[in-house]
Amino acid sequence: MLDSNCLYVKDENGNEKKMTILFTFDNEETKVQYVVFQDPELDESQVYASRYDDQGQLLPIETEEEWEMVEEVINTFVEDDENA
Repeated sequence: MLDSNCLYVKDENGNEKKMTILFTFDNEETKVQYVVFQDPELDESQVYASRYDDQGQLLPIETEEEWEMVEEVINTFVEDDENA
């Protein structure tokens, strides 16, 4: 579930965990929406990503190509953030 700057995911034990949204982006070619987030309780270098639908439901990223594209966007975001 997404809200303005947080989302909630279930961990391996089924417990809801609050995550901080770093940014969202759309892939223009595939019309897929992505969210990049992190656990505020863990090391800031650990970043997660997921697809999401119009209802804010998180969906898994399924292919290696898709992961590579998402990692590229994350790396660009990190570089821009460091240069700001």
